[in-house]
Amino acid sequence: MRKFSFKKFFFSLIVFAFISAGTMVACADLVIKDGDRVAIAGDSITEQKIYSCYIEAYLLACSGLKDIKVFQFGCGGEQAKGFAARLETDVWNWKPTVVTTCYGMNDGYYRKYEELLAGEPHRSSVKKIVDFFKSKGVRVIVGSPGIVDTYTYKGRNETGANGYNETLGKLAEFDRQIALDENVNFANVHDAMMDSMIKAKAVLGESYHVAGGDGVHPGPNGQLVMAYAFLKEMGFDGQIAKIEMDFNGQTMVSAGHKLLSQKPGVVEIESSRYPFCFTGNEKDPSGNLSILPFVPFQNDLNRFELIVRNLPTKRAEVICGNEKKVFNKDDLERGINLAAEFINNPFSLPFNQLLTELYNKQLFENWMIRNFYANFGSYMPEVNKDSKLKDALQYVRKEANRHQIELDIKVKENLRPVKYQITVNPVKN
Repeated sequence: MRKFSFKKFFFSLIVFAFISAGTMVACADLVIKDGDRVAIAGDSITEQKIYSCYIEAYLLACSGLKDIKVFQFGCGGEQAKGFAARLETDVWNWKPTVVTTCYGMNDGYYRKYEELLAGEPHRSSVKKIVDFFKSKGVRVIVGSPGIVDTYTYKGRNETGANGYNETLGKLAEFDRQIALDENVNFANVHDAMMDSMIKAKAVLGESYHVAGGDGVHPGPNGQLVMAYAFLKEMGFDGQIAKIEMDFNGQTMVSAGHKLLSQKPGVVEIESSRYPFCFTGNEKDPSGNLSILPFVPFQNDLNRFELIVRNLPTKRAEVICGNEKKVFNKDDLERGINLAAEFINNPFSLPFNQLLTELYNKQLFENWMIRNFYANFGSYMPEVNKDSKLKDALQYVRKEANRHQIELDIKVKENLRPVKYQITVNPVKN
């Protein structure tokens, strides 16, 4: 009979409690849950497939959720009333459990606010959308319209950027009130983008655009802000990893991460949960890195934390991947965010490959909806007269669904755990 060790038993309890706490990171008060089918709907800004890919990448790679499916329903030029008209024919065929909407940019007609032209149609359409999905038991996140850029937007109907942003702000307030009245979630895309644009231009100059080169369609920087607004409203607390290294003893890791080996100052880890990774440089609006100082994405949604205790010196060099930085002992004891400190990290390449695969998947989804599902009902009166033609159409529909499922499976199969090493070298001087 093996001798009972209270010391080992007590340590096991501590480790179990630590891992269990990590498992709970992505579970409390979340709008999104395992098994959900998330539909992302909106106008041409959604159809760009940038913020929608960021959201899907976060749900699959960062959140810790195991079984999520995302579908792209962006439609160029669409208003809320257009989406409201295709709920049954397009969207409900896919049986989503969660829907995000982002309408309003076209609803205001690019002019100063007019109640009969913009206000009432937008309100009634958003209300119709919310009512439809609530009646089906679907969770809804109403996203407000974004903004137009104060530098690159040239205006239409003699309405400048400030004037149209006032219109968009009014529509955003309507969205907020509808969400409040209907007890659904509200993603404040408008205020998040406006706040980031003001802060970014104050530092990087007025020509730094947040709403794209045409002033309407954001590049990766503005789209990251949009994704931030939706992900925050989904309820994620942002704790992706916690790695606690005792320089003289045991290293512990949170759920989604496996400790492969360790020795003083060196750990090898395998992580199935990725940090969100970024592209571009600190001044480039065509990448998303440049917007990070002006939106709290890293702190709120992307904490990949390293804590080092019992460091024998006042400073230490931390090596993560091919990058190295020196940190004070106090900072390491409090914890540093590896995702923020090491922009180029072992996850960067697989994360960007994931985004490419997601874009291709969403591209097919969007084509299938826009060019097939949207027109399916109009085909049927004639098709119903010919059984062979009807069978052929049903076959195409079945095969399109099969291909979409295969793309989704391929994405998940290629989303593999990443092995990497973190080294902490004490600095003596």
